Amino acid sequence: MTAIAAGRVLRQEVIGSRRLSNLFWAVVVTLGGIGFLLSGISSYTKVNLLPFANPTVLVFVPQGIVMGFYGVAAILLATFLWLLMAWNVGGGYNEFNHETGKITIFRQGYPGKNRKLALSYDLDEAQSVKVDIKEGLNPKRALYLKIRKRGQIPLTRVGQPVALAELENQGAALARFLQVPLEGL
Repeated sequence: MTAIAAGRVLRQEVIGSRRLSNLFWAVVVTLGGIGFLLSGISSYTKVNLLPFANPTVLVFVPQGIVMGFYGVAAILLATFLWLLMAWNVGGGYNEFNHETGKITIFRQGYPGKNRKLALSYDLDEAQSVKVDIKEGLNPKRALYLKIRKRGQIPLTRVGQPVALAELENQGAALARFLQVPLEGL
């Protein structure tokens, strides 16, 4: 999450699905899926479609069918990953504007009538900034904005946990900017 402060406006960009790790896995799964699918087709047609292996020696039933099934499943998963990155699901921004007195939380979703999620609150409704830290096997490090009578709104990206020092700095800077208390530390 990158923050841009211009005097009385603080805008934090939130990275969605367009991450290097998603790109890496989309490429790996695509290449693997194509390899498995070509192996299955090669075992059926007895024509070698792979330059680095000889899948024509595989027996089509059951080995070739299983290879083809894995290839189709991997290509479907890769298609999903590529679409996630194209749509930038989860990407958006948090904007805190003292000039207009508004808080705007914007996120992109899946295509459809509710693709864009835009929440808007008055700055006076901000109660506090909460830092949520859970360590262990599945660590969770998140920043929340507590709104009066409305609950908590997550401000950090989903996925990889943010470094502890960075999360504390972001929380302290936001609490200072909004002039509200910082909870959870």
